[in-house]
Amino acid sequence: MLYKTYQTFTDCMKPVRFGARLSLLNEAATNTLPAGRSAMAMAHMIAETKLTHRRPPFHIDTVASGNRLLGVHEEVVLSLPFGNLLRFVREDSRPKPKMLIIAPLSGHFATLLRDTAATLLCDHDVYITDWKNARDVPLSAGPFGFDEYVDYVIRFLEEIGPGANLIAVCQPCVQALVAVAVMAEQDHPCQPRSMTLMGGPVDTRIAPTAVNRLATSKPLSWFSKQLISRVPLRYKGRGRKVYPGFMQLGAFLSMNMGRHMAQHRKLYQQLADGEDGTVIRHFYDEYFAVLDLTAEFYLETVDRVFQRALLAKGELDYRGTRVQPGRIRKTALLTVEGERDDICAVGQTAAAHDLCSSLRAHLKRHHLQPGVGHYGLFSGRKWETQVYPQVKSLVLAVN
Repeated sequence: MLYKTYQTFTDCMKPVRFGARLSLLNEAATNTLPAGRSAMAMAHMIAETKLTHRRPPFHIDTVASGNRLLGVHEEVVLSLPFGNLLRFVREDSRPKPKMLIIAPLSGHFATLLRDTAATLLCDHDVYITDWKNARDVPLSAGPFGFDEYVDYVIRFLEEIGPGANLIAVCQPCVQALVAVAVMAEQDHPCQPRSMTLMGGPVDTRIAPTAVNRLATSKPLSWFSKQLISRVPLRYKGRGRKVYPGFMQLGAFLSMNMGRHMAQHRKLYQQLADGEDGTVIRHFYDEYFAVLDLTAEFYLETVDRVFQRALLAKGELDYRGTRVQPGRIRKTALLTVEGERDDICAVGQTAAAHDLCSSLRAHLKRHHLQPGVGHYGLFSGRKWETQVYPQVKSLVLAVN
């Protein structure tokens, strides 16, 4: 019923938004008076403030190389039912270190890491995990849980080939660490040269945040009964059990509702004053693009990562075999944390160093970034000027 209720509300709002778009056809004529500009600003807010369920474009068309700009195009290197391996292909043919960005599967599309990819592209051959919306994946594709996510990371690294590097942002830090540990155990030829973990819940017992407390406040059965829905009949994934993206977005919004309301008031005022509000509009176009997670992936993540912290305790199994990060010897480790991160607190990601006990000291690094929250770790000025140089330095050291 949860998904049906949401869908009914969305359908009912379509005529309202259509009417707002019609009124915008007369925007030029009505913008001459303050009252007209205010009315048009409200029409923009009604027409554009909506959830979408399709991946926005990355809009990474060029990359700086010295004193010139090189063209960039996207290429799907490998297509699997629940996600593609996407490559940003530069026009020049000079070899660069290979870098796989492991994007979170937490309600938003991989385009949330647009800044991350664009910055890395200056010095690397960049690939990214482009996860698909679970409501668009037929039931015939089978389940996609925690172990399947690890399978995909390993398969993507195999497709890229030996000598790759990886960077995981937020939630997939755990799965990335598991994948590298499994590959190390097998002495896999494609185990990465370096692994950067940024703001991830490796050990959620350390300085629990509001997100951690929410995940442990109820039994797993509560999450299953209250938050899981079936995909409506109109979509390809009809009947699949999912954790809807609109639910996750609601949780994110509730954590900083005052800030989001202030941003929308600011946007309204900018539009009423005749400005275009581009920065805020682009941010929320991205932020309101949501995807559904398979029920098994969501529930297994809540259970294994947040409620029982199995990896941190040394009790996590993958495909029936105990995961042993202590077997990692060849993959250099960099952990990055934000001083003001209210999603993954300081110490939760750095816990990976204790788990990777066999890595020699010169293959371990940690960076605590002052003055940033969660998103500032991988986007914005401090990411580009202070965090990224740490990543680039590690990659240069091992390649």
